[in-house]
Amino acid sequence: MPRERSDTKADIRAVALELFGLKGYEKTSLREIAERLDLTKAALYYHFPSKGELLRSLVEPLRLDAEDLVRRFGDGVNDPGEALGAYFDLCVRHGSLMRALLNDLGSLNEVGLVDLIMDWRRRLDAALVGEEPTIPARMGAVVALGGIQDVAVMFPREEAAAHRETAVAIALAALSAGAASMD
Repeated sequence: MPRERSDTKADIRAVALELFGLKGYEKTSLREIAERLDLTKAALYYHFPSKGELLRSLVEPLRLDAEDLVRRFGDGVNDPGEALGAYFDLCVRHGSLMRALLNDLGSLNEVGLVDLIMDWRRRLDAALVGEEPTIPARMGAVVALGGIQDVAVMFPREEAAAHRETAVAIALAALSAGAASMD
């Protein structure tokens, strides 16, 4: 039966993300992705020459969004709630991808995401608490950002989004507790 017209690349990415989330990147084959879509492997290779290219195409929107966020807040944060809220939105928007990548941590290295994530987090930490914060202040930033990231990974998108204000308030409390320890 012929496939209905659709955006084949988007369909491939959606199925790949689902399977990477269920089985991990390494344990998912291109053959499985093609079969799920009723495509030949050749048709899949036409769109994505390798599994690595497919993974990179999934990560690219996250990379672009994170770079935009770091650019937006990288010179310092006037309103920590706004910055943490924007980070929350980014994490929730890309929560499915983050879950899939955590399912197979080796995939993070394959696309160079480990170094990028560490750089984004370092830059966001510095934007929130300065370039040379005390250890407690930095801990507050790490807990605030890490907690927000974990909420996006551990809760379904709709649940996390419904509790955005609470998550941001909790992150602000962690940030404030770290800053209070500076005195």
